[in-house]
Amino acid sequence: MVLENKVAYITGGSKGIGLGVAKALLAEGMYVAISGRNEDALKSAKTSLGDSDKVLIVRSDVSDLEDESNAINAIMEKWGQLDLVLANAGVGHFASVDEMSIAQWKLMMDTNLTGAFFTLKASVEALKKSKGYYMTLASLAGTNFFTKGAGYNASKFGVVGFTQAAMLDLRKYGIKVTTIMPGSVATYFNGSEPTNKDAWKIQPEDIGQLVVDLLRMHPRTLPSKIEVRPSRPDLK
Repeated sequence: MVLENKVAYITGGSKGIGLGVAKALLAEGMYVAISGRNEDALKSAKTSLGDSDKVLIVRSDVSDLEDESNAINAIMEKWGQLDLVLANAGVGHFASVDEMSIAQWKLMMDTNLTGAFFTLKASVEALKKSKGYYMTLASLAGTNFFTKGAGYNASKFGVVGFTQAAMLDLRKYGIKVTTIMPGSVATYFNGSEPTNKDAWKIQPEDIGQLVVDLLRMHPRTLPSKIEVRPSRPDLK
């Protein structure tokens, strides 16, 4: 894919991985729309991206199909096409299954799994027209279960399964579909605050580089599921 002047939509794009990917795509000359639930955070993100005419911010809750449909409509009205969708929005609550609240379970399922579906449901017709690319940001938690991870594991196992089935459904339209499954990433996820001690972790710009590499892959080849780990674990 020639990236210059292509159009991308990134959910959960106001910080962390989403923002890192946005920066990488802008550097390649793409137009980028980012969404999130917090309008102030989106405005701050746009400033950090250079407040460019190539950046559109859209307030949207991915667990609301109408919100996502409105976001896609705004992108199409502004730029007339959509070439890449990255379903990146996600939340995590970690607790023993007997202690996890119903509200925590529902938030993870609605955001991580249903959100990925709603984002695709809202954008699929635009992607058919462009023969574009749909990506989900899953996690190694989508293949490796761990204690206190029942809700998060379930949501991310679901994202991986959903994305791989969607890949089989959509390739007949010329749409590529990939799920990216990172391990430890230095982000603000789950209330974390990245510090110098996180230098060993995957950085958001690394995922940005990976997304660019996937877009540049020859059309005949599809890396449909990618596991990404730090080269070396934190050695204490």
